Amino acid sequence: MELAKLNSNIIQLQYQQELRIITRWWKNLELESRLSFARDRVVECYFWIVGVYYEPSYSRGRIILTKVLAIVSILDDTYDVYGTLQECELFTSCVESWDPMVANGLPENMKFIFGKIMDTYQSIEDELSPEEKYRMPYLKNFIIDLVRAYNKEVKWREEGYVSATVEEHLQVSARSGACHLLSCASFVGMTDIATKEAFDWVSNVPKLVKTLCIILRLSDDLKSYEREKMTCHVASTIESCMKEHKVPIHVAREIIQDMIEETWKDFNKEWFNTNNHVPKELLERIFNLTRTMEFMYKQDDAYTNSHVIKDTISKLFVEHVLMI
Repeated sequence: MELAKLNSNIIQLQYQQELRIITRWWKNLELESRLSFARDRVVECYFWIVGVYYEPSYSRGRIILTKVLAIVSILDDTYDVYGTLQECELFTSCVESWDPMVANGLPENMKFIFGKIMDTYQSIEDELSPEEKYRMPYLKNFIIDLVRAYNKEVKWREEGYVSATVEEHLQVSARSGACHLLSCASFVGMTDIATKEAFDWVSNVPKLVKTLCIILRLSDDLKSYEREKMTCHVASTIESCMKEHKVPIHVAREIIQDMIEETWKDFNKEWFNTNNHVPKELLERIFNLTRTMEFMYKQDDAYTNSHVIKDTISKLFVEHVLMI
């Protein structure tokens, strides 16, 4: 028991050191002073990612994936609450080009955000050995796909468009949840077990990743619907479900919950698929991403309303286990 307590405290010290690295990086980005509309959730990001890989040996992976998640959060808020349709169109084109020179035509804040994306991308690449740098284009392609999905949602919001079916909605919103990007990013900081074949596999968005994306989107919509309907927000899968089945909201919620449970069955079936030759150490990242999503959206949207996990974060990163 004493050794277990000691081990817990040693691991906590490592987490604290990684948090110092991440918070220093975050402060150096100067996002808080420039982007008042964006959520400052870098500690919550790291907490989330510790659930993806808690083992001490995955320090590099945790730091890289936390950076990616933090940038995703900034992008989400930029498209969600800040940018106009025209500005978002310009920003999307800029990200698609991946060319800093194109950013000159952007509004100052969006130019600033694009610069920070480029800086973060470069900082992640600098963490990799020459033999690992082939991983970065995979990450870039998923970032581009993500902003395209965000931009589509901005168009829907401005048009007041409600998808005719949940399936149509998920063609876009499953991508805007960013789980395909995070699945790929969870491989980037791994050792040589993350081969080119593994990146080819995840880049094709296999069923394990697709079901993760759907679970996240539906769970998020269930927990954030009441808050988002008070603002000018894109219609959610709940509204699409109401439209598709011609049912009131409480029935639509039940249908969405049933869809989540059925998708979990599909996910578990794929998890136990013996024909999948991707190393289990990599599949566990996607498995753990899904488990942490379940935790973060179990009672509330714990990322946006982070006070609900404040005590848990404190117990994990601040409070030592007493050696008595």
